[in-house]
Amino acid sequence: MATRPGFPARLPGSPGHPPATKKIAGQAQRERSAGQNTSEDTQPRGYGLDSGAVRARMVQKLAAQGISDAQVLAAMGHVERHRFVDSALVNQAYEDTSLPIGLGQTISKPNVVARMLELLLGGQRGATGRLGRVLEIGTGCGYQAAVLSLVATEVYSIERLRGLHDRARENLRHFRLANVHLLFGDGMAGYAKGAPYAGIIAAAGGDAVPPAWVEQLAVGGRIVAPTVMADGKQALVVLEKTTRELKQTVLEAVHFVPLKSGIA
Repeated sequence: MATRPGFPARLPGSPGHPPATKKIAGQAQRERSAGQNTSEDTQPRGYGLDSGAVRARMVQKLAAQGISDAQVLAAMGHVERHRFVDSALVNQAYEDTSLPIGLGQTISKPNVVARMLELLLGGQRGATGRLGRVLEIGTGCGYQAAVLSLVATEVYSIERLRGLHDRARENLRHFRLANVHLLFGDGMAGYAKGAPYAGIIAAAGGDAVPPAWVEQLAVGGRIVAPTVMADGKQALVVLEKTTRELKQTVLEAVHFVPLKSGIA
């Protein structure tokens, strides 16, 4: 199995990285001196889709849609989603829509990513407010792994399709994430070597949550996964593991690609 990219740096906003606002302090002062509009001085700067203002507008929409966890909103605002989609679709990168990423798979729409992360963070958080070790089932293009890297201390992300695994590795190379481990393998089996996990999140829906995931989940942790209900439709399900039981909560309807076993 492949392991994490061996890079030492972090995304802006991650441990050991100065906040983005400190980077633009001098620029903001120059703009004030020049009499320019500074209403967005605290936002990261850039051009076009690299502009922090573009991501800030996406975050505002997420908040208006009901996402309230400040840590999740901050992470969504830091990760450049346009770097994970095909060039032909790049202008749709910050719209609240899913987009194809090849091999019959999609990148989930921002609202769904934020919603699932918010549910995941409702489980165990460490003293820093972050989750501990997280397992992601279905790396896809790597976008959610990048966001997870900002809300968890360590991320193991497993992908069963070699083409997507390689693409995610290339996409994430730009971000130089030392706390993300990319794995090629059968996600239904989880990754026992990294267990126990404070949280497990899945980007594909099956008829039931695989027993391996439950076994690898730490007591007090959560699994957030789309699951096929009796009516044949998918719903978002949260499983909470206690010392005595596995509590299940069924939430809103969702639509994810099917959960499959094996590698391809």
